[in-house]
Amino acid sequence: MLNLQFMQLNNLIKTVIQELKNCQKLKYTGELNIKNEQGRNWKFYYQHGQVIWATGSQHTHRRYRRYVHQYCPKLDINNQYLPEKITVDYWDYLSLQKIYTNQEISDVDVKKFVESFISEILFDLFQHLKLSKLSFEKHQELMLNPSLPSVDINLLTSQIQQSLLEWQEAGLEAISPHAVPVLQQSEQLQKQVSLLVYQNLQRVINGKNTLKEISVKMNKSVFQITRSLLPYIQQNIIMLKEVSDLPLPKSNIQKVSQFAVGSKSNVPLIACIDDSPQMCEMLEKIVTSHGMRFIGIQHPLQALPILLENKPDLIFLDLIMPIMSGYEVCEQLRRCSLFAKTPVVILTGSDGVFDRVRAKVFGATEFVTKPVETDKIVRSINKHLHLQPHKQTQQVSNLSFSYLT
Repeated sequence: MLNLQFMQLNNLIKTVIQELKNCQKLKYTGELNIKNEQGRNWKFYYQHGQVIWATGSQHTHRRYRRYVHQYCPKLDINNQYLPEKITVDYWDYLSLQKIYTNQEISDVDVKKFVESFISEILFDLFQHLKLSKLSFEKHQELMLNPSLPSVDINLLTSQIQQSLLEWQEAGLEAISPHAVPVLQQSEQLQKQVSLLVYQNLQRVINGKNTLKEISVKMNKSVFQITRSLLPYIQQNIIMLKEVSDLPLPKSNIQKVSQFAVGSKSNVPLIACIDDSPQMCEMLEKIVTSHGMRFIGIQHPLQALPILLENKPDLIFLDLIMPIMSGYEVCEQLRRCSLFAKTPVVILTGSDGVFDRVRAKVFGATEFVTKPVETDKIVRSINKHLHLQPHKQTQQVSNLSFSYLT
């Protein structure tokens, strides 16, 4: 019976691996969502067949903090970008991008970070298959900007299969690496171990740290830690309990304007992606004074998830931005089915023919030069959203703002 169950589990693992490899062969770009009958899901994000990130359903914040502590020990995690609301599953990817672009993690360590992170998701997936039916869903409209290194999914799946086999053979099959050990019988433990070992165990087994977190603190693999604790777990000297994820701290991400929310679904929503807060403020004044809603996004790497959530009717896009240019953002938007036909108006201080042609190649709808004027902006919105000037709820006198990229 046990052999039959093992064979069935092994077949499920092979099915998952085959699906991951198929995405690689097809040069797939988008999200692959794997779900089991218990409601758990694991998501893998592809760029041209390469896995660039993965997310799972358990301890997302604990996991991210643990890896930041491991690979960026000098970094204050609470001062990093963490969304106030987890509106996207891959918020941790966006946060790591910021750390990397700010040069707060080396190329070597960011590669280790990504590989270890995805490996943990794979292990969690394989361990929770539990002979249940699986479903595979693909969402091509969801694309991440691949600024972090990708992984060799074939190599990782092979390594995780071996790790899971070792975990099972050591009698740890029923133990989750995300469980928290709690010392129940300290006197019994003192009788069985040396004073130094007891003090070390008492220090880390405090009812707060998961097995994964203890492994980082003690600089040992979670397999070594769990196997060494197993005899005490079996004697009920140490018990294991499940804990919830840590709450996210308050976000320092730029908030979406109040005009972008509410029940006014019939009112046009205009977005502006520009690294200049002044330019976003200028556009907001023009747009909202004409009775429309507005979203200002200053970080191009954060643009796609915010746009996917809010679905604007028109997007103004700065051409020259750090990290990711307007051309790249526009190309990314056009690859997403949701924004394939959304008007994208380029804003720039350059009026060169080359820039205009290049912007068209990358999918731009129109090219508006700075300085920004109210008439230019309103005319562009009316043109692409087929609005009539007299239908706008408010009119203001022509304003002119001078700002060059």
